[in-house]
Amino acid sequence: MTPPSKQAFVHRSYVNEHPGSASNERLEFLGDSVLSLIVSTRLYKLLPDIPEGQLTARRSYLVQTSTLAAKAKELGLDKQLLLSAGEEASGGRTNTSLLANTFEAVLGAMYLEKGLPTCEDYLVHIFPDSELLHMSPSQVKDPKSLLQEKAQAQGLGTPQYKTTSITGPDHAREFTVAVSVNNRQLATGVGNSKQRAESAAAASALSVI
Repeated sequence: MTPPSKQAFVHRSYVNEHPGSASNERLEFLGDSVLSLIVSTRLYKLLPDIPEGQLTARRSYLVQTSTLAAKAKELGLDKQLLLSAGEEASGGRTNTSLLANTFEAVLGAMYLEKGLPTCEDYLVHIFPDSELLHMSPSQVKDPKSLLQEKAQAQGLGTPQYKTTSITGPDHAREFTVAVSVNNRQLATGVGNSKQRAESAAAASALSVI
């Protein structure tokens, strides 16, 4: 069986030309969760007075495809990729999605082989505290704006929000809002105002879209 640390660099195109090998897709799945957990925990501890919506915006910026691809290139992960001849010829080694996926796969492999503390130390080095604390206004956007940008970038149109219920007395209303993209409901959110419920729904949808 291929060790996770080596499998992390095996792109699925390589598997097509080398039967019997396994791609890094399962490690990517695992690494995505590890990354989200560690970044979320650090933001929570470093920024005790920041509301949930802004924490979500910061995390979304840090773990977005372009950010992870840039980190992967800085670390030289692109040079270690195993690609098919066709993928190599088409510029796969510089593909941002492929590089971001590899970053996550490496983290997933590290988690399996060395555990969560090692992953935490690794990410502190790659995303130092200063990078988490100091972000420009353009980087820290609210979840609704981030969701709209993501949806439109994927050609899915503008997210639609619908209030599905309003409960509680006048002085303590609770709103439930559903958000849909391309006629598909992605998530729901709850808040003591319609705006907060929409923001909560968008934050949940960001992990789905």
